[in-house]
Order: sequence, then structure tokens, then C-alpha cells
Amino acid sequence: MPKSGSKYYWWCQIGGWAFLVLILIYAALTTSVEQRVTEQHIYNALIVAVSGLISTHIFREVIRKRGWIQLPVDKALPKFLVGILLTCVAGSLLRMVFGSAIGVGASLKTATFTGRLIPMMAEYGLMIFPWTLIYYVYHYIDKYSKQQLDTLKLEALVKELELKTIKAHINPHFIFNALNSIRALIDENPVRARTAVTELSNILRSSMQAEKLETVTFEKELNIVKDYLALEHIRFEDRLQVEYEIDEDTLDQPVPPMMLQTLVENAIKHGISRQVDGGKVKIVSDFKDNYHELVILNTGVLNGNRNKDGFGLASTQNRLQILFGQKANFNIREVNGNTVEARVLIPVDLTK
Repeated sequence: MPKSGSKYYWWCQIGGWAFLVLILIYAALTTSVEQRVTEQHIYNALIVAVSGLISTHIFREVIRKRGWIQLPVDKALPKFLVGILLTCVAGSLLRMVFGSAIGVGASLKTATFTGRLIPMMAEYGLMIFPWTLIYYVYHYIDKYSKQQLDTLKLEALVKELELKTIKAHINPHFIFNALNSIRALIDENPVRARTAVTELSNILRSSMQAEKLETVTFEKELNIVKDYLALEHIRFEDRLQVEYEIDEDTLDQPVPPMMLQTLVENAIKHGISRQVDGGKVKIVSDFKDNYHELVILNTGVLNGNRNKDGFGLASTQNRLQILFGQKANFNIREVNGNTVEARVLIPVDLTK
């Protein structure tokens, strides 16, 4: 607990038991035959308060070290009830020890279990039960407030990440290139230009909707990629070859939205665009063991920084593990000297 929290605790602890001393002295004053407070009354009140303070402080340390405040109410309640009972026993025994030491009230020698200890435990129960209730309610409210604050911070972080993710979904250079390609087609091939506008619209719409969805079907993601590659084909023409090897049974499998598009976009940017003669992009989707395997192959080489460049590539592994657990995997490597392979493994839900 922070130092300020400990300071408040001791102020409340000492102040509460001191207030009890005043109540006991006032009760002795109003109920005694002599209508006066004796030295024995004061000692007895002090012994009750000191014993209560020590026993409740020990109880508090047990609560803190065992983490009872963090437990759900149904699991914490039995532990607190047992703790209250033991604290009452401890307070009563301490009271008898102090009483024996100064010769006030019941002592360990004169007390009997049923005759003095149980009534004394009942008296402490009237004090320790509300003490426990106040302590628990205070920390419950404090924990709830911290959780609310953490939730607000998390929501702000999620919003920030969403903005980064949306920016990473579509490379602005791609949009500019696509618009320039469409402009060039307007006079040359108006029909193809209209189709290109529709393809670009589909991609932008999917990018904006991606922040609202955790997963989409692979079929929907593949359609977006086909629109993207169709637009890029306008720019690269014969320099871009596309090949698909798709198992139709994988079309209904869930995938993170815009993930495949991001990987294909990187294949074009880092691979095809850097080849004088262009190259080929191949997309493979199949089942392997208990995984949905996605492979994106492109002509090119894997430069040293490619794994680190771009929020999209850097976040792919994290997105997969958040959505599908630690078994999901993503890696990118160079094969055969002139081909880059990006491979995604998503565990298949066999219960469906």
C-alpha cells in the first residue's frame, strides 16, 4: 500500500479505537452507581481498545498478504467470517493477558471458556464485524475506482491503436497510384475505369469497417485482395502475375480483417515493384494438420529491415495471438534465393 494509504489507515485505526475508549468511559459514567469514572474503568477501556487495535491490525495484514480483497464476494465471504472469528478470539486473549498484567478485569487464570471467553468474543464481534465491513467496503470501492480508471486508459489506448491500424490498412501511396491509374483509364477504357472505382471503393469500405470487426471470413478477405490486385494490375500490367491456390473448404474460416491485404500489399511494395521485369504473387490457402495455412509468395528478396518496417507486419503476430491464442503463428522468410514467403498458421476450431 502507498505511504499515504498507510497514513490514512493509522489515523482511522487509532482514531476509531480512541473513540471507542471515550464511549466505554461515557457508558461507565452513566451506568455506574457512583456516577463517576474510576481508574479501573479507564484501564479497562484502554485494554479493550489496545487489544482490538492489535488484533485487527494482524487481521488486516492477513487480508493483505492473502489477497482476500481481490477475491469475488462469494469466495471472500467465508474467509472473512473465519477471520472475524479468529480475530475475536485473539482480541479476547490479548485482553485477558493485559488484564492479568495490570490486575484489571478477567485474567487468564480466572476466566473460563463458557463463563468469560465466549461473552468477551461476542463483545469483540460487535466491534470487529463493523470494522471488517468498513475496511472491505472502502477497498472494494477503491478497487472499483482503479478498475474504472484502468478501463478508461485501456479504451484510450485501444482508440489510439485503432487509428494506427486504420492508417496501416491502406497505404496512401496505393490510393494515389490507384487514382492516377483510374484517371488514365477514363478516356482509354471507361468501362474498366468504372470497375476500378468500384474495386477501390470496396477496399476503402472494408478498411473502415475493419476496426469494428475482430474477424471476417477468408472469402470476404480474399475478395478484397482480388480487388486490390486488380487495381495494381492496371499499374504494373504484364509485370504483375497473380496465381491462386485456394481450397474452397477454407473460405468460411475466420481471419483478421485486412491482414491478408496488408501482407499482399507488402509483397507488391517490397517485391514486385523492385523487380525490373516484375514478378508473381501467389496466394495459397489450405488446411495443414489442425491449422488453416495461408501462404503469400512473391518474387523478390527479403531485405534486412522488412520484418521491422510497417505497423501492419509488426502487428500481424500480435493480432493473431490475441484472436486465436499462442498456437497461431506468423513468419516471413526468403526461399529459393528469389522468392519471399509469408506464412500464417491459424488453429482450426474442431468443435464446430
